Amino acid sequence: MSGLEIRPLAPSDEADWRRLWTAYLAFYETVLPEEIFRTTFARLTGGGANDYAGLLAVIDGRPVGLAHYLFHRSCWTIGNVCYLQDLYADPSVRGTGIGRALIEAVYARAAEANAAEVYWMTQEFNATARRLYDRIADQTPFIIYQKTL
Repeated sequence: MSGLEIRPLAPSDEADWRRLWTAYLAFYETVLPEEIFRTTFARLTGGGANDYAGLLAVIDGRPVGLAHYLFHRSCWTIGNVCYLQDLYADPSVRGTGIGRALIEAVYARAAEANAAEVYWMTQEFNATARRLYDRIADQTPFIIYQKTL
């Protein structure tokens, strides 16, 4: 896509990141307290070895998408694996390749870090995203269980 830049999230991006992440959370009918917003943004921009990292998709200077990912150890490999936790493209740019560009940017960072794989999950009803995911990754047979504490 012409004019598209995928770049790391910077401290100066907080307002745009909040706008995009709020919209992402709204898609999943979720509202989080301010403390989580502050903590999450600090983690995304902290740069620590165990911190999440964030990417922004920017078109002509306007942030239109985000990705949050994390490298972590696995008992099944020597090197790390990469978990893509959040992916969002503004509805005004969906279908233009923003989601794919963000995922491919995560793939590139994972390859640079010698990660064995990139994985993520989505909700079964997210048909639009799943059409993309089915083209660029393999669906696994795993079922996720969760216990909220």
